[in-house]
Amino acid sequence: MTKSQRRRLATAGRIGALTVWGAFVVFPIYWMVATSFKPDTQWFAWPPVYFPDPPTLSNYMNVWFGVEEYAQTQYIKSFQKPLVALANSTIIACTATALSVAFGAVIAYGASRHKILSEARMFQLLMLRMMPPIVVVAPLSLYYSALGLLDTKTGLILIYFITTLPYAVWMTKSFIDEVPREVEQAAELLGASRWRVVFEIVLPLIRSGLVATFLFILILTWSEYLLAFIIGKTDAVTLPVELSKYQGTSEGRVYGRQAALAVGITIPLMIIGLMIRKHLARGFSFGMVRR
Repeated sequence: MTKSQRRRLATAGRIGALTVWGAFVVFPIYWMVATSFKPDTQWFAWPPVYFPDPPTLSNYMNVWFGVEEYAQTQYIKSFQKPLVALANSTIIACTATALSVAFGAVIAYGASRHKILSEARMFQLLMLRMMPPIVVVAPLSLYYSALGLLDTKTGLILIYFITTLPYAVWMTKSFIDEVPREVEQAAELLGASRWRVVFEIVLPLIRSGLVATFLFILILTWSEYLLAFIIGKTDAVTLPVELSKYQGTSEGRVYGRQAALAVGITIPLMIIGLMIRKHLARGFSFGMVRR
């Protein structure tokens, strides 16, 4: 076998392995989308129905808009409307993420340029995020109850902000480290203040990194379940908590409705990712500013 043949064989092997792995990863997503279009009789069919026949929008209409007779059952009435949960998730996740990225960028700049955090302190900051949430749920509930923050959007925003701040600092610092100090020194020689240097020079140069950090933290806060389940009981219910209510009910497992709600949870993140894909490609490369 010649060298070129071995190279083509190795390339074909890699492509084949990646194709199999891609199908393994994508199939659960396809099954979720397909199930959301299946009528009730095909949820538990054996052999499995891989393509809805005929496809129906009844699951989406029932879950998101509460139409048809199914929406009149006590089971559905006991739920928050998913549109309310969607509004809660949007407000909570976006606000907490914006605060985390904003404060994280300022702290990261201080750690990068003025060494306000040593390497040991940076590691200790990250260790805060490694603590399992279940450890702090009980004392946090008592603390929030005393402060009147239980079952409020403000309470969830605060806890999400605190728990994601270490990620924001670590990720943003790596981008700021790539910005040459000479750029800031030149601006200061021209009379720019320190804050003007930060907000008009450094942050615009790392905007792709900030966008990548924002999306990463947004995914964490958007999909977080345990803290939202304990703290947001009725008035601050988020989409992951609402989704869990469809797992076991007196009506049985309503996979089609659950899949329809899951698709609605996933679509906003996909849309945001597509809108900012250019910044993500640059941000995750970690080298958009070179010396």
